[in-house]
Amino acid sequence: MREYKILVVDDEHDIVEVVSGYLKSEGYQVIAAYDGYEALEKVYAEIPHLVILDVMMPGMDGFDVCRQLRAAGPIPVLMLTAKTEDVDKIIGLELGADDYMVKPFNPRELTARVKAILRRSYDQDYQAQGPTNMIRFRDLEIDLQKRRVVIRGKQPQFTAKEFELLAFLASHPGRVFSRDQLLDDVWGRDYFVGARTVDVHIRRLREHVEANPAEPEYIQTVWGVGYRFAED
Repeated sequence: MREYKILVVDDEHDIVEVVSGYLKSEGYQVIAAYDGYEALEKVYAEIPHLVILDVMMPGMDGFDVCRQLRAAGPIPVLMLTAKTEDVDKIIGLELGADDYMVKPFNPRELTARVKAILRRSYDQDYQAQGPTNMIRFRDLEIDLQKRRVVIRGKQPQFTAKEFELLAFLASHPGRVFSRDQLLDDVWGRDYFVGARTVDVHIRRLREHVEANPAEPEYIQTVWGVGYRFAED
């Protein structure tokens, strides 16, 4: 069994202790940080497989940390928020968070979400590609094994879920997927997100790979149905 390293970031020590205890009981290696600055130091020093990140922290809040995490690579992020407004959830997803939970939360549910994120981020098997680990289409190259994308000679940074969504669509060129289908196939039925999440990730993918996101060449919208990856 692969040993995953998880960074838990919250200025409330009791929450860090409880979450860490549940994660350790599942066999995960846990690192703790209590503010945004310490979190970034731990990320660069330890390179965790997943970051559980509180939004409301003094000094540097979770949103600012998430912005800087994106520059560190495709590390999955689960955000914790004490607020129930949809705008906080949308901001987190737009910044590249893979999931979110509202406080107070059930630690068992958080553990289930952690398992789902890790499984989807590191154990995804794109069987449609057969024996090859490369997808090449026009100016786009996707290395499934190295989880690397090159577009027009540049190598943009993707979150784990952005990469999985792009790889999944590119693995089925021309096929139209509804939002619900993408949630099932990319996020999984045990993932706790809604259809809006798909739209947010599609928009971010287009910002990465399209020369003009307003006129997408690769990731196309089929109005009233969903999305598809272009085919020659």
